[in-house]
Amino acid sequence: MTDDERLNAAMSGDRDALVDLLEALAPRIRGRIEAKLTPALRTQIDADDVLQITWIETITHLATFKGGGVSGFLAWLTRMAENNLIDAVRAIEASKRPSPSRRVRDHDQGLALLEQMGATWTTPSRVAARSEANDFLDDALDKLPPAYAEVVRLYDLEQRPIEEVSEALGRTSGAVYMLRARAHDRLRDLLGSTWRFFTVTG
Repeated sequence: MTDDERLNAAMSGDRDALVDLLEALAPRIRGRIEAKLTPALRTQIDADDVLQITWIETITHLATFKGGGVSGFLAWLTRMAENNLIDAVRAIEASKRPSPSRRVRDHDQGLALLEQMGATWTTPSRVAARSEANDFLDDALDKLPPAYAEVVRLYDLEQRPIEEVSEALGRTSGAVYMLRARAHDRLRDLLGSTWRFFTVTG
């Protein structure tokens, strides 16, 4: 089967064809990513981590690929991989600075996460806002890929150190940051269609 045939089959729902195509294109994408990794970044990010996160994203967003044959598909994958790398680098840099969202009380983590994503609340009580935030998150996390949901639970909600999350997930810190960035993107998409906009007044 040629790459064009694999792509056509993948777009028709053939998961095996998609896996075969990703494996065939992986060396070219890996080369692009490795060329962007400085020696310092290589201690925290592996090119294969970037590919793994990109493959998850590919599976969940395949229907959004607009065509252009294998060359267009390769360009689409490469953009996703490069964006994942950028997100990881930004998160690594941000982790060197204290984050106010990492200092809120444990029971406010769900509320803090949604506020970080732009939600505001008119609920007169922060207790009520917290309850609504947790309800939103419980529903949304159930709809995320398992790896996305787990990184949000461990890092954002349980506030575990990045080293502990990396060990729990069996991934590098760079991979965890990439997963978290993609998880937050999906949460915004999921919550954007359902949340009401409030302003906290107490």
